[in-house]
Amino acid sequence: MTIPLSRTQLALFFILLCPVNIIGLWWAVGSPLVMDPNSICRKTKRLAGKQAELCQNQPEIVHEVAKGAKLGVRECQYQFRFRRWNCTSQNKYFGKILQQDIRETAFVYAITAAGVTHTVTQACSMGELLQCGCEATRSRAPPRPASSSATTSGEEVKWEWGGCGDDVEFGYEKSKQFMDAKRKKGKSDIRTLIDLHNNEAGRLAVRNYMRTECKCHGLSGSCTLRTCWKKMPQFREVGDRLLERFNGASKVMGGNDGKTLVPVGQNIKPPDKQDLIYSAESPDFCSPNRKTGSLGTRGRMCNSTAMDVSGCDLLCCERGYRDETVVFEENCLCRFHWCCVVQCKKCSVRKELSLCH
Repeated sequence: MTIPLSRTQLALFFILLCPVNIIGLWWAVGSPLVMDPNSICRKTKRLAGKQAELCQNQPEIVHEVAKGAKLGVRECQYQFRFRRWNCTSQNKYFGKILQQDIRETAFVYAITAAGVTHTVTQACSMGELLQCGCEATRSRAPPRPASSSATTSGEEVKWEWGGCGDDVEFGYEKSKQFMDAKRKKGKSDIRTLIDLHNNEAGRLAVRNYMRTECKCHGLSGSCTLRTCWKKMPQFREVGDRLLERFNGASKVMGGNDGKTLVPVGQNIKPPDKQDLIYSAESPDFCSPNRKTGSLGTRGRMCNSTAMDVSGCDLLCCERGYRDETVVFEENCLCRFHWCCVVQCKKCSVRKELSLCH
């Protein structure tokens, strides 16, 4: 079923897509929650090249791309839930974030590219796409045996690739095809180079951290043969890793040739492909400011005992906070009745909250 887009969403779509900012499209007004891929491909005339080709020939992949962006939205909001900028997707403010080359924008690009890579790859493994499936392992060298790869009887365990490994290369290429399509390499535009770099960092946070999973075969669990396959990391792990990169992001500027980026400051190691980069300092996000995309922190919940970014001193920008007691109802004393109903009672719960002034 196709969910129609509101006028506001369509208007924001064209604003953020010019200059062809595909990430702005997916994030606008929480658009991954309501924007169906068929509408995207049908409504816009701005998609061209590889993006238009995907829309026309592989709409089911565009559907997975939208799901991947939605995954990125949720993970960003989780990772930044205790920070001054909490990854809001409100259109009036988020578009301003995307127009800046700050740390937060770097994270948005990276987590979105990672989400698309992860979701498309997972769809392949689940058999939801005709264009791909499990990873081909015929040309791959056998997995390395562990130091303790022997049975209880002392026999060496035999290994082989099997099962359904995640075809991360397919997800990686489709993410690159859609996310990087309108960002031409070699163009003397610092922002283009930064966006491309952060997109790649997000994809590598998935591709470079594939893990090997194995299953034992043999009589009575003797494990005389072990079948192994490659699996992606959990997306929470990807988000945690990108947050670490966000905290250690490198500030860069354009090189003299206009085609490279160099770190700002002396004796600073150039960022590698997995690092996040930015070129402008972030606003403090303490007060509402439409120009910078800041919603401010007034009314936000904080932790009065924490000393980190979730603490009231930092989150409330030293304006102070107030304590409030709220009463709400939640399900309790739940019982299962055969068959098959769960019945719960409603209990009143009091909770103490600290809210920023």
